[in-house]
This record gives sequence, C-alpha cells and structure tokens, in this order.
Amino acid sequence: MSADKIKYGLAGYPLGHSFSKDFFNKKFAEEGIPAEYLNFEIPDIKDITEIFSLPGLSGLNITIPYKESVLNYIDRVSAEAAKVGAVNVIEFVRNSDDHTVITVGHNTDVIGFRESIRPLLSSGHTSALVLGTGGASKAVVQAFEELGIKTTIVSRDIAKGDLTYASLNRDIIGKHTVIVNATPLGTWPETDCAPDIPYQFITPLHVCHDVVYNPTETKFMKLCRQHGAIVKNGYDMLKLQAIAAWKIWNRNNQ
Repeated sequence: MSADKIKYGLAGYPLGHSFSKDFFNKKFAEEGIPAEYLNFEIPDIKDITEIFSLPGLSGLNITIPYKESVLNYIDRVSAEAAKVGAVNVIEFVRNSDDHTVITVGHNTDVIGFRESIRPLLSSGHTSALVLGTGGASKAVVQAFEELGIKTTIVSRDIAKGDLTYASLNRDIIGKHTVIVNATPLGTWPETDCAPDIPYQFITPLHVCHDVVYNPTETKFMKLCRQHGAIVKNGYDMLKLQAIAAWKIWNRNNQ
C-alpha cells in the first residue's frame, strides 16, 4: 500500500473472482491518476469500520455478501440505494472545517445492469424471472422496474421470493422470456454450479443474463445458450457500475 497515493478499494468475501482491482488500476495507469485500488477481503462485516479509518481512502465498492448488511455501518444512504435496499458504492464526504468524514451509500448496480441488458431487449420481453434474493437481485428488480418489465423473484425459500425453484415449469419459463441469474452460483472457482431451473424449457425467444462475470461463460449461460437463448455475462454491468461509481467519487472534481 503506497502512502502517497489516493486509495480506493473493494470490500467483500471472498474476492478471488473479482476483476475490479485490475479494472481500476489499469484505468489509473492509463489516465495518469495518482491512485491505487485495493482489495479488502473481510470475513465479517464488522471489519468494515477498520477500512473506513484508513488514511487517504476516497471511495469503496461493496460486493457479496455485504451489500445489504453494510447499511448498518454507514451514515447516510442515497435515495436510490434506500429504495433498492442495497449498497455497492460508498462515498466519503470530508468536512474541511472539522475534518470529520461522513460515509454515504449508493447503488450503481442498478444503472450497470439496466444499461447492460437494455440492448438485448425487444417489445416482446415484458416479464422476467430473477433468480436470487440478495443485494444483486434487488438492484436487478429495480432496473427492470425502470425498464417497465414485470419481475418474479425465485428463491429456495418461498418466504423470500414469489416462487421456489421447485415450482418452475414449462408454463412459467415460457411466460418469462427474460431470466437473470442474480446469485453467485457459477462464480470462479466453483464454475460447475448453476441455478437449478428447468433449462429444457428455454427457447430462442429468451434473454438470459448472468450477473457473474468470472468465468466469461458461466454454466448458466452455457445451458441457456444450448437451447438457443441470447446470453450475456456480468462484465458490462461491472464496467458500467464502476464508471458510475467513479463519477460519484469524483463529482466535485469534474
């Protein structure tokens, strides 16, 4: 860790799959920005308070499994993050008078996912199945609301979603021509995992988006593509949310 550089970072657990560090450090090098991006792999959300106190920290990304629980550790939440119920970006607002720092939570996953999937959609895509109920799922649901697409949430626990995986059938899959894997299933290194849905009912009319971006083609994507669906991974979502985060962190310098 360099003491003379502005610091940004990613907090979550585990972080071996993440491309954020490479993405931002490449950006800093290419644009001559005197900054560095660090990974903070924390096994407990309580450890986030130690990260907040690091000298020179100017921005933080939050990833699984802390996008929801981090809400208990920040001072303020933006309107959109409050609506979603999840935070993936933390802004540090410093008071020049008394040098106090206020942490503000934002959600850029919404704009990242919305703009990633938008080019794939047609007028026939009016209903989506969202697999999972965590922070990423909440951002996906909000993005679909902004796009005018109805969502049905699928969970292992019926108390958390609208449907269970066991209840999915040909009729449900056929009516929902957009399917999003908003779970971490299939993330490196456990690349042989995928949500337990009846892939045999997927058709070329389907758009299947995975929020996972490592590996490039997840098992979910491969199974959907085998039945003719349009598939996409989460890398564009990652880049778009990262650009939006950078704008938040640097809006006073623009």
